[in-house]
Amino acid sequence: MNTFSFTLMAYDRETEARRGKIQTRRGDIQTPTFMPVGTHGTVKALIPEMLVDLGAEIILSNTYHLYLRPGHGLINSLGGLHKFMNWTRPILTDSGGFQIYSLGDLRSVKEEGVYFRSHIDGSSHFLSPEKAIEVQMALGSDIMMVLDECIPYPLERRKVEASLEKTIRWAKRCKKAHDGATGALFGIVQGGMYKDLRKKGVEDLVEVGFDGYALGGLSVGEPKELMYEVINETAPLLPSDRPRYLMGVGKPEDLVACVAMGIDMFDCVIPTRCARNGLLFTKRGKLVIKHARYRDDSRPVDETCDCYTCRHFSRAYLRHLFMAKEILAMTLNTVHNLRFYVRLMEMIREAIETGTFREFSKDFFSQYGKESMDERRQET
Repeated sequence: MNTFSFTLMAYDRETEARRGKIQTRRGDIQTPTFMPVGTHGTVKALIPEMLVDLGAEIILSNTYHLYLRPGHGLINSLGGLHKFMNWTRPILTDSGGFQIYSLGDLRSVKEEGVYFRSHIDGSSHFLSPEKAIEVQMALGSDIMMVLDECIPYPLERRKVEASLEKTIRWAKRCKKAHDGATGALFGIVQGGMYKDLRKKGVEDLVEVGFDGYALGGLSVGEPKELMYEVINETAPLLPSDRPRYLMGVGKPEDLVACVAMGIDMFDCVIPTRCARNGLLFTKRGKLVIKHARYRDDSRPVDETCDCYTCRHFSRAYLRHLFMAKEILAMTLNTVHNLRFYVRLMEMIREAIETGTFREFSKDFFSQYGKESMDERRQET
């Protein structure tokens, strides 16, 4: 039985920004929301309790990677992904379409599905729309994604159109395979950078009927201005009573800009990957902790941040850990970056509720980037 529902609670009068709540069998998700990425059943460098403490209400894991290792059958036999990784809140699982796209010559896309070789050991595999749903059901996902074909940019129109038609056919097969499942199922809108094809993708998926809708195939090399144009044109076409999920797009400025276009859900590896490489996010932009100017800096990463890292440690200490290649550096940096993202979404939700989102957005963009500019000036 599907216990999934979505409630809209507030709108911004001057933009498309929305404030809502997703209800699942494992808890509520306040939207707009950012989902930390736990590809292999773990958000790198953190234990689940840390994610709870920093306010994460949902995480994302990946069908492709968990199918290959350790295997969905094993995870299912051990009680499902939630028990396996000791996470009691909702999990969204990506179907693996983007990861298979990234394999390049190691994969072959056919009407029946995708034939591919493992990036781990070169073994041969086949993933059909039905198999993608089977794997996600075995994992115990709260929100499943249909298998779609992700395409590169640029790509000629006739190939984009053919790919879109295949994605719609696969979505229908996923919907049929999902019948009776306890988790929700989201459709994925493709169509490249062609706005009319995106519109067709929306119309065809809505006709099939899904619990939520995602925009896929973006941030694949296209100019950001073009990406924003496609999102701005497509998001309002999606049903207003269903969550709208923008897949894999997630710089802080993207979150603020795309919430204004009507997006409710985001995921991206940027905050965790940047943390492991010593790049931290602040209200004033990005901070590279290895820079010598932080050697004796007693300030926290961000004086406005309430995370565990900023409450207890200085920039000097974080720089010391990073330069010494201490494991703790990755943990403390990740705690900060993810809390920055989660807190940004909290502030966005509050601004929508209070009717001050436009002012919040202007203030954010007037401040964000100043730290990075200051760093560049000092480097020259």
